[in-house]
Amino acid sequence: MYVNGFVIAVPEGNKQAYIDVAEKFWPIAREFGALSQVECWEADVKDGKTTDFRRATKAEKGEKIVFSWVTWPDKATADAANQKMMEDPRMEDFGEMPFDGPRMVYGGFEVIVNREA
Repeated sequence: MYVNGFVIAVPEGNKQAYIDVAEKFWPIAREFGALSQVECWEADVKDGKTTDFRRATKAEKGEKIVFSWVTWPDKATADAANQKMMEDPRMEDFGEMPFDGPRMVYGGFEVIVNREA
């Protein structure tokens, strides 16, 4: 399994707009091989002494942290899907994003431990 992870600062008033974008994204990602998508809205994010989610995203007053990830069978599938999504005309229907994209922290990760009940 391979994971694309994201941390984003989203204006609190844009919560529903963010959910709408996430809901539009899932069918496309699934079509191109995604196994799952999880979107989490800040409930208890504390400021750290050295670093934290707010500093990582340069969050501003009135913004909430979103922690999200998409799982894929492997990196090759994720990479191919990313390319296909960038070329997919449905992505143009998203319009303006409800957050400041350049402050998004993201990356790809190989799973080294995965336990489920």
